[in-house]
Amino acid sequence: MTTKKQVDTLAIHAHLFTMQGAGVGYIADGAIAIEGSRIVAVDSTEALLSHFEGKKVIDAANCAILPGLINAHVDTSLVLMRGAAQDVTNWLMDATMPYFVQMTPVASTAATRLRVVEELKAGTTTFCDNKVFSPLWGEFFDEIGVRASLAPMFDALPLEFPPLQEGELYPFDIKAGRRAMEEAVDFSRAWNGAAEGRITTMLGMYSPDMVPLEMLREAKEIAQREGLMLHFHVAQGNRETEQILKRYGKRPIAFLADIGYLDEQLLAVHLTDATDEEAIQVAKSGAGMVLCSGMIGIIDGLVPPAHVFRQAGGPVAIGSSYNNLFNEMKLTALFNKIKYHDPTIMPAWEVLRMATIEGARAIGLDRKIGSLEVGKEADLILVDLSALNLSPTLLDPIRNLVPNFVHAASGHEVKSVMVAGKLLVQDYRVLTVDESAIVADAQVEAQRLSQCVAADPIHKKLVLMEAMARGQL
Repeated sequence: MTTKKQVDTLAIHAHLFTMQGAGVGYIADGAIAIEGSRIVAVDSTEALLSHFEGKKVIDAANCAILPGLINAHVDTSLVLMRGAAQDVTNWLMDATMPYFVQMTPVASTAATRLRVVEELKAGTTTFCDNKVFSPLWGEFFDEIGVRASLAPMFDALPLEFPPLQEGELYPFDIKAGRRAMEEAVDFSRAWNGAAEGRITTMLGMYSPDMVPLEMLREAKEIAQREGLMLHFHVAQGNRETEQILKRYGKRPIAFLADIGYLDEQLLAVHLTDATDEEAIQVAKSGAGMVLCSGMIGIIDGLVPPAHVFRQAGGPVAIGSSYNNLFNEMKLTALFNKIKYHDPTIMPAWEVLRMATIEGARAIGLDRKIGSLEVGKEADLILVDLSALNLSPTLLDPIRNLVPNFVHAASGHEVKSVMVAGKLLVQDYRVLTVDESAIVADAQVEAQRLSQCVAADPIHKKLVLMEAMARGQL
């Protein structure tokens, strides 16, 4: 009689989506065995029950098991102004800047805690947070137990930013910029590989037009020396393009190519203002792209060139500033179909791969996460297929699960979440932090932030004040 091997966790009877191979790697009545933080077997339930017994057994009947979702670009501090900055033509200056200038470190920390809990409950297990450093930033990601690639943001703009005429170049404060970069480097060194490897870091800046050439060169050298990726907005809009054209006589992609930035170290966020030819150039360089469909839809009403980037062989990940990843997958699929007038563009299985294995490849972690494979970290989610919006479950002749994940799910169907073999959400409840306290704290800080904005005369420049006066908000 064969002795069964005991493992920490055995999940059985699942609709299993491994994301192995070129598709979604579906296994009917699938099972997964986990020991410590890693996956030790993936197969049918019958096969695994004949070889393993679990200290903990998860019966995933009528559930799907997927790799944990990867949010490859998020500024978690933005959530405190959610719903207060949209439906305008100049999003940065006319909707968000009054909030940005009043944001305190305490408010930023409260925002991060709220945003991570929200997305964790909706299936995000890896966060690439690109924000201005705030206290206890890394500590919270450690405490809650998720995986994170933290990219502290810096620039060289003066703290007291003078009013500029249209088309005028930004002034730089080199000393302040270098101090900010040094702080970002120190943080990246201290946290890279922390929390038993769950937390890694990248070197982040806001965008290349907000940093002078000498600092751009220094940042690249530091990233190469420290083995860090560079995570920042690239060709994100006409403001950046105009600034770089006037300063260097080239468009952003050509400029970055000239200074050696186009390679596998680059994680290029948005590419909103890049032409198809420029997007192809970035893709062929080995760089990754992050597509934030909801955010760019709100800011510019545009669809970045993710389709041509993927066609050129570059990995595209999905990011989000306000929505969870299920909503972002839906927007990504729909926006691209509309952009190209082609219902076959961005099919559901491709978009799901962008949120999992392709996203992992774009952020340089595909050897550890992104698919359910032996030897990889046990980052996975259980999705309840009995939810009304995912019903009915059809398997023959056409299996409808993946299309429904992308086009019908909201994220509230995620029942349980595991990171590195540890359950962080079980039966819809967060196990590692006090969710109600985090929500209450964020509400307090959001109210304080709003009161500070209302007390500053700059708030009168908010375009949405007119909609308030008309009773439209």
